[in-house]
Amino acid sequence: MSILDRAKIGNLVRINLELSQDRFNQEIIDAINFSSTGEISDFRITDGKGIGVVLKLSNGKEQWFFEDEIDLLDEKGNVINKIIDKKKRSGDFLDTFEALKYENKIKINELINPINFFLWLVASFKDIF
Repeated sequence: MSILDRAKIGNLVRINLELSQDRFNQEIIDAINFSSTGEISDFRITDGKGIGVVLKLSNGKEQWFFEDEIDLLDEKGNVINKIIDKKKRSGDFLDTFEALKYENKIKINELINPINFFLWLVASFKDIF
């Protein structure tokens, strides 16, 4: 179960600025630094990464965030732990690749490394099956 399965319009969330500050202007960063909580005002399909949320920030502006950039808060302001729901595939050959993690590469020598290509390929296809 993902965080968005439990989130509703009007819920409060905490924003993790470290995961998202590279794509915001200074006005949005200042609003998040002033108050790292926001209210969910809408949901939006993102650029291939899934569903994101549109948050109303402390300065009244609205900004969208990926699911992994926010934490859902309960009525008392405590973070609701994310529950990772993994499909159980007993005996499936893809179980071997579940532990492989791919991180985006920037340096050219990392990009042309065949092992990194293989990790990217597995990470890209494991969600299809």
